[in-house]
Amino acid sequence: MTLADLDRAARAAGLRVRGALYPGPDDDAPEGTRTLVLLGPDEPGFWAIFTASPEYAASKPDPLDHWSKRVLGTLAEAWHGTPIFPSDGPPYAPFVRWAEASGHAWTSPVHLLVQAEAGLFISYRGAIALPDRLALPAPSPNPCLTCPSPCTTACPVGAMGLGQDYDVPACKAHLATAEGAACMAGCLVRRACPVSQDFRRPPSQSAFHMAAFLGE
Repeated sequence: MTLADLDRAARAAGLRVRGALYPGPDDDAPEGTRTLVLLGPDEPGFWAIFTASPEYAASKPDPLDHWSKRVLGTLAEAWHGTPIFPSDGPPYAPFVRWAEASGHAWTSPVHLLVQAEAGLFISYRGAIALPDRLALPAPSPNPCLTCPSPCTTACPVGAMGLGQDYDVPACKAHLATAEGAACMAGCLVRRACPVSQDFRRPPSQSAFHMAAFLGE
């Protein structure tokens, strides 16, 4: 079993391997974990797969979390691993720390996580802790080091900017206005990331995530 094998299996389910690491004793991975694999959506096909799922059709709260638990649970069983989810807690698993330790994700100038393929659109549906030590790829170059950082000026109300903390109340207040419609179709900060240009989401997918963010 290789990381490429796992990625092919994940793609069939609408996911991709978005990083992996050898966790240390302070990384809060399950005991006996030799490789920790991070999984995120495989865009653009992910949304069609999720919206065709029984979890989406059931119209119950948190359908994406329920979908993730079913799909990652099936993958983990096939890989003889243990699934871990960002929604489980407290205590919550340190997904940001794991992502940065994978060498394929970094803290962006606006303090959001940026990933080598997904840019600022990165999300992790879960991780799978494996008992085997798999060969890992070399770290990716940090795209922010050579980027003009359009993300720092993209927010129309300045809720996110260079080095500042995310002003969540200002963001939510703007989303509740008519002027916030463009952001409801996809956060302008995330869309401004050059890496994200090749990782577009359908507007309906962005609206789904924004509605969840607003608690609707």
